[in-house]
Amino acid sequence: MRVRTQATPTCLQIRYTESSLHLQLFKSHVHAGDSCCNPLSMGSIKKMVEEDVPGIYVLSLMIGKSVVQDTENGFFMDVNEQVSFACNQLSKDPELQSGYNAMGFSQGGQFLRAVAQRCPSPPMRNLISVGGQQQGVYGLPRCPGESSHICDWIRKMLNSGAYSDFVQKHLVQAQYWHDPLNGDLYKEKSLFLADINQERGINETYKKNLMSLNKFVMVKFLQDSVVDPVDTEWFGFLKPGQAEETETLQDSVIYKEDRLGLAEMDKAGKLVFLATEGDHLQFTRAWFDENLLPYLH
Repeated sequence: MRVRTQATPTCLQIRYTESSLHLQLFKSHVHAGDSCCNPLSMGSIKKMVEEDVPGIYVLSLMIGKSVVQDTENGFFMDVNEQVSFACNQLSKDPELQSGYNAMGFSQGGQFLRAVAQRCPSPPMRNLISVGGQQQGVYGLPRCPGESSHICDWIRKMLNSGAYSDFVQKHLVQAQYWHDPLNGDLYKEKSLFLADINQERGINETYKKNLMSLNKFVMVKFLQDSVVDPVDTEWFGFLKPGQAEETETLQDSVIYKEDRLGLAEMDKAGKLVFLATEGDHLQFTRAWFDENLLPYLH
């Protein structure tokens, strides 16, 4: 069985108790029509996990009051507000108070990392980023599915001024747009990514909270035609000052200065780098069960 989500799914969360597990899902929005509760996207993932782990509690986060709002917010709602909204839902869910695992798909991967860094209660145990853009993106090469017209508009907005106040506030993809040719502008104007990646200074609370994870799992899709550069799915990115050569996480300033605690986590065996053949968010159920399911127990 091949699993193919129809949009940018966001996140999934699982909770621990002595007798049960809990998972939170955070969706992404690459394709139009994806939402927390779409049976062809996050709904199918939720069902699959529930079949694989009998008795598990799965929360698929809805950002908004309806499926339509949830889908629209994945494109146009301030990411910081989305993270606060998610934290509020988690704090009020009695099933999650003793801890949970979290799984974020595409942009949901970095959104859930922000949850881990900003909202330590209830505690996140394992964070799984499936095709997440942890160092942002510098390009929108392909928009699959029915959302090409939306992506054409997004591309125009990014090209016209990704770091303008209006675009930053109203376009989700701009908030993790990482321009290696304009590093100072990115650090100054990025409302979301520059903050959670400690580009403007060190927030020791962010660092402490992220380091409290048991495991931080990152999944890269080797034939990904949606995410540019694909290295961002393993926390790598383009080398500063140019847009051709990439560098690994281990070669980056974030790692060498340990601005997020990732170097220490790596040495402690807390970072897990997984790769799979296929395009963005395409994987088989067998691969999921073998590689990701162990982190949901």
